[in-house]
Amino acid sequence: MSILLELTVGERVSDTAASVVSLTEADHLTHVAHEVGVTGIRLVDSAPGAVVVDPSITAAYLAGRYPGLGFLVDAPTTHNSPYNLARRILSLDRSTDGRAGVVLRTGRGDEVSDAVTPRPPTDDPARRHREYAQLLAALWESFPRDALRGDQERAVVADDALIRPVHHQGSFYRVAGPLDGPSSVQGRPVLAVVAADPVDLGNVLAIADVVITDLDTAPAAVSAAADVAGRTRTDIAVLARTVTVDDPQELSARASRAGVDGWVVAPTGDARTVHAAIRRLEDLQSPDSGGTLRSLLGLPQPATVTA
Repeated sequence: MSILLELTVGERVSDTAASVVSLTEADHLTHVAHEVGVTGIRLVDSAPGAVVVDPSITAAYLAGRYPGLGFLVDAPTTHNSPYNLARRILSLDRSTDGRAGVVLRTGRGDEVSDAVTPRPPTDDPARRHREYAQLLAALWESFPRDALRGDQERAVVADDALIRPVHHQGSFYRVAGPLDGPSSVQGRPVLAVVAADPVDLGNVLAIADVVITDLDTAPAAVSAAADVAGRTRTDIAVLARTVTVDDPQELSARASRAGVDGWVVAPTGDARTVHAAIRRLEDLQSPDSGGTLRSLLGLPQPATVTA
């Protein structure tokens, strides 16, 4: 069973802020999570009453210290241009040997894209999210690993005939591409979505690998959306989010009954409380068998997409 620990790293600026830890505390908690065999860390990008460190920066720091863990970085469409985010996540993925991904959240546009894209016909966040997800996947595939040559005698670094410009012109984004680095050892970085966001699961699951949802609605909603997308339930990992870890064995039993593949554990409270919650997960974990984040989550190789 996959278990991701959810952390929000930053500084409280209000007494109402909950479960925000400093970078030093996050380092310690990640160390404990690594000890007990947690699959990876999900890093959240914002919290009420707090200033949050950019999750991609936190992930890069922690990944350098704990290479055995996977990292999912939250990023909304707001203020994140697709090309820039695709590069950042792929760089993290390369540095972790294929143990990285993004939780793409819904939102508004960004300064770069808005400057070159005609005013969209609608500001529907679900439609924007769907186009953004498709574009991320296409960018991650635009420079295949097979294109790398490294031929010193002929002074050929890469076979540019295999590198595919994206040439995307959609309702919300204009991106030429391609990326300037090779694709991931795991096919492409893991793309996760949050069912509670205003997303169109039936469309986005044609591309997404992971759905983070609540336990009650997980199986039925995701299975139905997978059918609409022309995929099977086994193509997608469903992770139920919980803030309670009082009884790990009951947590495991609930996952089995509900048909989910694992948990995103988001304990509330200070660093000491989170530490105690992580320790209670120890009996649920199996030793890391190695491989990419995609393989640790039980995901198949991704199908190729076009933007």
